[in-house]
Amino acid sequence: MNNEFGDLSLWFDSLGELPDRIPDELPTDTDVAIIGAGFTGLWTAYYLKRLDPTRDITVIEAHTPGYGASGRNGGWCMGEAAGIDAYLSNPLTREGGRVLQQQMFDTVNEIGRVCQAENVDCHYAKGGWLQVARYPFQVESLRSWVAEKYRQGCSAEDYRWLEPRAAGTRLSYAGGLGAVYGRNCAVVQPARLVRGLADTVRKLGVRVIENTPAVELQSRKIVTTKGTLRCRDVLRATEGYTSTLKRHKRTLLPLYSMIVATEPLPDTVWQEIGLKEREVFDDPRRLVIYGQRTLDNRMVLGGRASYEFASGIRRSIGPDDRHVQAVKQILLDIFPQLSNYQITHGWGGLMGVPRHWRPSVQYDRNSGMGWAGGYVGEGVAAANLAARTLVDLVLGRDTLRTRLPWVDDIPRRWEPEPLRWLGSKSLRWMSYRADAAEARTGQPARAWHWITG
Repeated sequence: MNNEFGDLSLWFDSLGELPDRIPDELPTDTDVAIIGAGFTGLWTAYYLKRLDPTRDITVIEAHTPGYGASGRNGGWCMGEAAGIDAYLSNPLTREGGRVLQQQMFDTVNEIGRVCQAENVDCHYAKGGWLQVARYPFQVESLRSWVAEKYRQGCSAEDYRWLEPRAAGTRLSYAGGLGAVYGRNCAVVQPARLVRGLADTVRKLGVRVIENTPAVELQSRKIVTTKGTLRCRDVLRATEGYTSTLKRHKRTLLPLYSMIVATEPLPDTVWQEIGLKEREVFDDPRRLVIYGQRTLDNRMVLGGRASYEFASGIRRSIGPDDRHVQAVKQILLDIFPQLSNYQITHGWGGLMGVPRHWRPSVQYDRNSGMGWAGGYVGEGVAAANLAARTLVDLVLGRDTLRTRLPWVDDIPRRWEPEPLRWLGSKSLRWMSYRADAAEARTGQPARAWHWITG
């Protein structure tokens, strides 16, 4: 037994030693080939095998299940997906956006249901989500956002504004002036979830072939470093690693997110901070942050980081990385009482960003090729719903999911280099300047708003 992946994240490190597996040989053919053993790929295999046990399904993974974003993310299982507001604001997609929103709410419960049914112990807890206002103008903005959610069909059970005293009973946040509370969000230990899913689909008869990078995807065929696999359907679930495939360099932008974790904190600290129900939390800054309290009482905080030139990918990112250190400083700014406690882990992971900044699902029956992804860092729950959508399309089922607006909502490709690198760096720099200006003045950075949102 060993754990050669323990340096990828706290989540992998806390798995301890992983069981040695006899490598599976690549078959010559299969009914369905899924590329990527992360959340999207494994949920697709799970539901497809449950609905049609006769199908021969093979999952191809370049490294090990959860190696990518599924084993390195912040553990938010949230009832939201990037782009929902865009659908809701467009009269042509508004009703579909409402259905998608409700489906995302239900997906949080669906993941909890499957984990219980399949005995996947991923530390699931549905404590909800808090977005904390730190400046007076954010109070008005967040209250308006809640009102807009009500106009879109959500209820006070889904979202509500908490005045400072009520918000403080859930989370003591430096400078907090109140918060939005949303109930449709859970927290998970993501590596335990993805590894549990891999074990579950194997028990169902799905092959999960590790250490086998795919090189090229074609109609009815996959070329890997270990040979060619012929199949009826080719389903891509590679998210931030899509750029490693031939002809997909500009399909998704691999964008890094960095995370830090403290040592387990004593009860006295948690009595001061809160998060009794393991709520997740963030605030409205442009350079997104996201935090949670783990089952073993660590504080985990992540923040969006950077893009590497030419879609560069690093195997692992250590705690000394400057972007990881920047997240550590944000953590101490929000919770200064943690300055006396050790930061035990720091790491980074890739998310997949499409050109239109929202996920999509596609399946072409003529070629047998399909894909799901582009979650922009909000994929723990969205990957489950996207996978069920993809499975319905493959099976030819007419369901609410196959009529969701993200079906066939395909983005154009990203610009060639150096344009996408320059664009990414410029947007990050302007977002940083806008956040810094608002922190300094307590006023909205109107000069930057038209660019950074």
